This record gives sequence, C-alpha cells and structure tokens, in this order.
Amino acid sequence: MAFHHTSVLLWESIDALAIRPDGIYVDGTMGGGGHSMEIAKRLSGGRLIGFDQDANAIAASRERLAPFGDRVTYENRNFCDIKETLERLGIPAIDGALLDLGVSSHQLDEPARGFSYQHDAPLDMRMDSRNPVSAYDVVNGYSEEKLARVLWDYGEERWAKRIAQFIADARKSAPIQTTYELVDIIKKAVPKGARQDGPHPAKRTFQAIRIEVNGELTILDGAIRDFVEALKPGGRLAIITFHSLEDRIVKTVFSELAKGCTCPPTLPVCICGKTSAGRLVNRKPIVPGEDELATNPRARSAKLRVFEKGK
Repeated sequence: MAFHHTSVLLWESIDALAIRPDGIYVDGTMGGGGHSMEIAKRLSGGRLIGFDQDANAIAASRERLAPFGDRVTYENRNFCDIKETLERLGIPAIDGALLDLGVSSHQLDEPARGFSYQHDAPLDMRMDSRNPVSAYDVVNGYSEEKLARVLWDYGEERWAKRIAQFIADARKSAPIQTTYELVDIIKKAVPKGARQDGPHPAKRTFQAIRIEVNGELTILDGAIRDFVEALKPGGRLAIITFHSLEDRIVKTVFSELAKGCTCPPTLPVCICGKTSAGRLVNRKPIVPGEDELATNPRARSAKLRVFEKGK
C-alpha cells in the first residue's frame, strides 16, 4: 500500500517556522513528507533533518524528497533522540523544528497495522515495527487494574474499569487476537445508552492503547525541552497536537519555558534563578480553517502551538 498522508495545518506551520534559506531545520515526524517537502523547497544552502520511527514513512519520504539530494538527512528513529542525533551529526544548534503528533493517514488506513477500529487486523499499533511491545501485549498481558489505568489516563474513557474487566474476562478463554475481537468486547462493555451518542465506542480505548504501545506521552515533555534547548536564538518550535492530553503537555511546557521563574508570588525577589527561555508566538492555538476541514475531516481536532527561543 502506497504511503499516503494529508498534511494538517501545512501552510500555517510552514509560516510559523519563518524559514531562513540557509537554516537547519528538523521535521520530527516526516510521515509522507508533506511538511518536509515545503521546508526543503524553501532551503538553499540550508539543511533538513527528518525523523520518523516508521520505516515505511522514511522510505516514502526518501522517494518524495529525492530531488533535494543531500540537502535532506533521514533518521529512522523517534524524535526524542534529537540531542544524541544532533551530537552525532555535529550540529550544535538548529533554526527551527516541527512536530506533527498525529497518526498518519497511512497508518490508520492500512489494515495490517492494527491502528483502526474500522478495519479487522491483528492487534499491533506499533509505529516502529522494532518496538517489542504491541497492542496484543497490552491487551493480553496487562493486569486488569493496569489496563483500566491506561484507558483512563490516555483515553479519558469513562468506562475504563468496565472495559478492562470485560477484556480480562474474555481473554481467560483465549487471547484477544484482532481489532474486531477487541471492538466487540468494548461494545459489550459500554452500556447501550452510552453507545448511541458521541464517537465510536472503541475510539478512546484504541487511542489509549496506541499511546501506551508507542510511549507517545511519556517522551513528550522531555523532548519539547530538548528541542527548545537545541534551537538557536530566535529559532522556533512548532507542534501540532490532535487530542487534549498532548495539547495540555505542550501548552504547559511552553508556558513554563516562557515564564522562567517558578518562585511563589509571595516572595519579594526571585530565588530559583530560572529565566525565560523565549516566548509564545501564539497565545491561543492555531486551528484548521473551514476549507481544510471540508477536504480533510481528520484535521478537526488539530491545534498548532509555536514557541520562539529568546535572543
């Protein structure tokens, strides 16, 4: 299946980076190469470093960005490895970076990846096939209590305990192998009245398991701080999120970095010694316009926040 992904908030994020032709930029989530393509087009003498833990995404991006030659460096790894990667490449600082935290259209639409509750497939959900932990391991290996906590913390699922109980009961007779098996169990667990309104009853559970499998939220706080540290003065970090858990982390870390001092307001002078690392470019998140939503409904929950490092 050809790697396809529709880039969300494409022009807004490119504008937010304020790209300099001779600058060094990082796309932490290359996907199908849509954002990377527009960054590379604006470089002459500059360099783009593209990360993706999905080998299929790296292959697709290599093909799409082939005309730019050695202007682009490809890293088949998670963007949380930014510090180690820049050290290895001998790059002391970068001019800007973009992180698109959404699951790619390709990952959702390719049944074999097991990301979607709308396709029957083996339980997988790994963005990096080298990851030893899959959705199968989470669903069949976690205790009922741990599974309930994952569904509540990462899916904000109100029926987390009940779904975890039904999963634990079902796997006593045989392991849960496929996405449709899991969907059927979730439908039985969620009361009929709760299934009539709102999103698909499996949506939050699948989101939570995917986040757990890929460690998406556990790496985010530290990665944001590493990226800001890697920026040159005046450099920008743009992050696109797709659900409240991600957005809350990005908003909190950006606000902390912009504020600097963490002393209680009752103290007459600062004693923590922390200073502001920069500023919030946009106080409120940038969201997709009606034209984009008409062509790409999956963009509906997207939010773009931008941080500029102090000069």
